[in-house]
Amino acid sequence: MKQVGLTEGPNGQTKFHDWYVKTNEAKLTARRDGGNIAEYNGAAWCNMFVSWIGAQTGVKGMGWDAYTVQHARWLQKAKRWGQQAKPGALVFFDWQNASSGGIDGIDHVGMVVKDNGNGTISTVEGNISNSVVSKVRPKSSVVGYGYPDYADYKKA
Repeated sequence: MKQVGLTEGPNGQTKFHDWYVKTNEAKLTARRDGGNIAEYNGAAWCNMFVSWIGAQTGVKGMGWDAYTVQHARWLQKAKRWGQQAKPGALVFFDWQNASSGGIDGIDHVGMVVKDNGNGTISTVEGNISNSVVSKVRPKSSVVGYGYPDYADYKKA
């Protein structure tokens, strides 16, 4: 939540880009995707934002990526994927096909702050109108949730 209000600088660059391009994961994902690290500068950054949060907090089992679909696939393969909104979970959206779109349709990621109990969730997200924002989103647009290794999840 401390990042809410942060906006992009020149050329769409953020501190999340600056951080990501320096990581070993950037080298691995660039190689996997057939690109180069420089292409991450100024690119869509919602997933770099949530990856940065995981790195800054030291959370295990969160995964890192610049591409939402690959990140969701990793979480699914790691058996950290589900359909329940929990605070701190990564939330993956498909704006076109909503919850019926499946992992391949994912085009945005944020983090769950709260399940509001009325069909919506409160989130924090990067790369919305070029900034980090708090939002209330309908659960109907959610493809799934990724669960980092928080102690609370083991108790839930």
